[in-house]
Amino acid sequence: MVKKSWIKIALCVCLLAAAIFTEDINHLISFALYLAAYLVVGYDVVMKAVSNIMRGKVFDENFLMSLATIGAFSIRTYPEAVSVMLFYQLGEMFQSYAVNKSRKSIAQLMDFRPDYANLLTEKGEEKVDPYDVEIGSLILVKPGEKIPLDGVVEKGSSTVDSSVLTGESMPKDVTEGDEILSGCINLNGLLTVKVTKEFGESTVNKILDLVENAGNKKSKSESFISKFAAVYTPIVVIAAVILAVVPPLFIEGAVFTDWLYRALNFLVVSCPCALVISIPLSFFGGLGGASKDGILIKGSNYLEMLSQAKTVIFDKTGTLTYGIFEVSEINPVNITESELLTYAAYAESYSNHPISVSLKKAYGKEIDKTVLSDVEEIPGCGVSAVVKEKRVLAGNSKLMKKFNIDFNEKPYIGTVVHIAVDNEYKGFIVISDKIKETTAEAVSKLKSDGITNIVMLTGDVKAAAEKVGEELGIDNIHYELLPTDKVKITEDIIKNHNGKVIFVGDGINDAPVLALADIGVAMGAVGSDAAIEAADVVIMNDDLTKLSLAIRICKKTIGIVKQNVWFALIVKFGVLILSAFGKATMWAAVFADVGVSVIAILNAMRALKVDSLNKQ
Repeated sequence: MVKKSWIKIALCVCLLAAAIFTEDINHLISFALYLAAYLVVGYDVVMKAVSNIMRGKVFDENFLMSLATIGAFSIRTYPEAVSVMLFYQLGEMFQSYAVNKSRKSIAQLMDFRPDYANLLTEKGEEKVDPYDVEIGSLILVKPGEKIPLDGVVEKGSSTVDSSVLTGESMPKDVTEGDEILSGCINLNGLLTVKVTKEFGESTVNKILDLVENAGNKKSKSESFISKFAAVYTPIVVIAAVILAVVPPLFIEGAVFTDWLYRALNFLVVSCPCALVISIPLSFFGGLGGASKDGILIKGSNYLEMLSQAKTVIFDKTGTLTYGIFEVSEINPVNITESELLTYAAYAESYSNHPISVSLKKAYGKEIDKTVLSDVEEIPGCGVSAVVKEKRVLAGNSKLMKKFNIDFNEKPYIGTVVHIAVDNEYKGFIVISDKIKETTAEAVSKLKSDGITNIVMLTGDVKAAAEKVGEELGIDNIHYELLPTDKVKITEDIIKNHNGKVIFVGDGINDAPVLALADIGVAMGAVGSDAAIEAADVVIMNDDLTKLSLAIRICKKTIGIVKQNVWFALIVKFGVLILSAFGKATMWAAVFADVGVSVIAILNAMRALKVDSLNKQ
């Protein structure tokens, strides 16, 4: 599409140059070349104006452009007629170039939709479409497979990755009797699951529906030019008609052809060329300036909405925090911190569970596995191992109770790993998520940029959510949420708060809310493909302070747009009044058209300069 536009513009320029060159040689050939150039670049605009008139939509920018340029042809100002349409098409191309980078179909990227289910029948295991599985059926979920339907574990134990649903990267242990949701990934054990919901009602299918429906709920921001033209065009046309008809009727000696000439000249001057070029160019400059700083904004309408934002909703894990769990506390009992961490790391050394990885990373030394023996994983509890001829238990409170270890159980923010050596309690280690270094600064900047309502949504537990909220100064916190909860809360916020609503997230589970919010912002470096495609803005380097920068860029861009609008209108109305009284020379008309356009374009280019905004 862009290539076709460039070809059309290049052909028009060549024809226009040839027409100007042949003016003094052959007027007929010159006119034919002007007409050809006009049709090449303006045919679709004229046809669109005609089509809109047939549908009752008369006063838009297409009608004004067509009327002004046809008027220019009628008074034989051919170069102006072609140039005005050429400039208009260039402006439209700038606009469409940015919009063409808009998101693709979200549903195609939802690769967490399960393709099959292993149905257990009297004949054995059978691979079937999830839609064909009935409630009460037994399905087999093997290690590495996506869980196709919601159900309850009938047999087996495993660890499941539920990040696609809750956004929480810490896998969850499941065993017999535990509820399990579709869309999660079974990491290790073999599970027999009794289906409790048909696929149409399953969690994974509801998320897909939410994404598609939320996209439809979002209102499309009208083009600024279209809104402006709807008011400006009828005023200009009515004024031109009055100028052509009224004076000859009421002024003695007034010649109709003279006033018709003035009216047509009035229309040529009134053509909002400066606006139709500079406004899209300002938006394009804002988009380009943002992209230089790693902020991809998928269309000029989102620039306008970002500048009007008053509420920011954050997902927690992977957005405000890293989503990577690390050792945050070591609490030894009658033992040193180093010894406690050593026992824990050795006992967990054979496991690839994220908790085990965190412990080994904190230990930071090579593990001598010759001193290890009798390593046993206890599903849903932890591990038992002999380390340097001592029996070490490392796991949750269930493990301590299972082996009758006396310990003091207290609630902590994060995952607690209790350690016992030779049946004697030796302390515990806390593993928790880490807040990103730039998050507190980002929240502070948003408040200074006029964001009055900052909200955090998370699938995490209350204690962890409140701790993060307290550290960051976020007052409105919602915790233990599934995607459907996030959508409902976001809908309520959109309904009950003034200004535009921004949602910032990074996971597949965030895609429905990203699509629903006025502006969805995805963290691009680590965000899922689905979240990035569902979002309207992508922060490519995951630095949350860029959101504040994006808002400042958008406010600057909208400011430039308003400057160009007022400058163009003041100059044009001044020259229009002079034209109405026959006092405006062609040079004044040229300045009101081309001169104002050049100045407006130069001003629009300032939108590309965003370095100073980085320092605010």
